[in-house]
Amino acid sequence: MRNFGLLGEKLGHSLSPEIHRIIFKKLNIEGTYALFEIKKENFCKALDSVKTLNIQGVNVTIPYKEDIIKQIEFISSEAKRIGAINTVKIIDNKVFGYNTDYYGFGYMLSKGSISIKGKDFYVLGSGGAAKAVVAYLEDNGAESINLVSRNKKNAKESFSGFDVNVIDYDDLKKKKGYCIINTTPVGMYPKIDFSPVDKKVIINFNVAVDIVYNPLETKFLKMAKDLGLKCIDGLYMLVGQGVKAEEIWNDIKIDNEILDIIYERLKNILNNKEV
Repeated sequence: MRNFGLLGEKLGHSLSPEIHRIIFKKLNIEGTYALFEIKKENFCKALDSVKTLNIQGVNVTIPYKEDIIKQIEFISSEAKRIGAINTVKIIDNKVFGYNTDYYGFGYMLSKGSISIKGKDFYVLGSGGAAKAVVAYLEDNGAESINLVSRNKKNAKESFSGFDVNVIDYDDLKKKKGYCIINTTPVGMYPKIDFSPVDKKVIINFNVAVDIVYNPLETKFLKMAKDLGLKCIDGLYMLVGQGVKAEEIWNDIKIDNEILDIIYERLKNILNNKEV
């Protein structure tokens, strides 16, 4: 039996167990996936506990993706660049850290048939999720990456290692481009009646991407759809990062057909308001 789980402060109704349950079933893996809520004052000992419990791998979520780095012995190249880890693998008591949000974002664009090479992108937000998005766009040949932040000074410092042009939301009103990507939590359930930008901004783009997955169609995407933009929701990024974690933990390659099965299952859960 192989044991995995999710570390976080408040996990609520996480969809992660369902992702991994389907993978275990489809690939005949004898595995468990548990949720571990850990208080901030105890997180410094989290991986010691994971080792003691004979857990082979864990995902890490808010607010610990950066804090976990202090407990990691070996860090993958993409996780180093992004400065955050969301997947941990334990081999012979040694701890390896990865950022599968990076790959999940790639799955998301691939599923939506969004090309990157030679295109310009505008990324809303300057948090950890934005770093994973920017790193992937940079590595895959984006012509230009424009980071949109309410605090340009802080964003420039935080993204100093990336080839990005930092602008604010007033600057954005004068811009036109190929794709606009929301990496902020604006519009996420339960505050669904908000969008990070309005229609006057959205209409200046061809593609709208939102990494928020609950609701599937955020107000941002609804406005984009009404304006005729191609729209990509955030659920495939969630699925993709979970699938990549399983590939890392089990040294396997998972077929895209399984990603589609998981996506449809989670879509049904969200649409039926089971979360």
